[in-house]
Amino acid sequence: MPTVEKLSIALPAEMAAVVRQAVEGGEYSSHSEVIRDALRDWTHKRKLREISLTDLRRKWREAVADDSEGLDPDLVFEGLENKYKSLAPKKER
Repeated sequence: MPTVEKLSIALPAEMAAVVRQAVEGGEYSSHSEVIRDALRDWTHKRKLREISLTDLRRKWREAVADDSEGLDPDLVFEGLENKYKSLAPKKER
């Protein structure tokens, strides 16, 4: 078993009630288990956010380094307008 360190935390009354309800309802066996599960989810979410930011930064660098002409925005918007006009009900056209 990994080394366990005991910490004391303070929670707002609403959060403490949620933790107690999860244990009293049988969802978890202890308050510590609730907090560990919440921290695992939080850690996972932070990791996913970091991966997303890293990917976004990579795409941004690629876009900045791309010296191709790109697309004419007027043609892109014209194409989008035509597409959505064709999808609109006949009364709105």
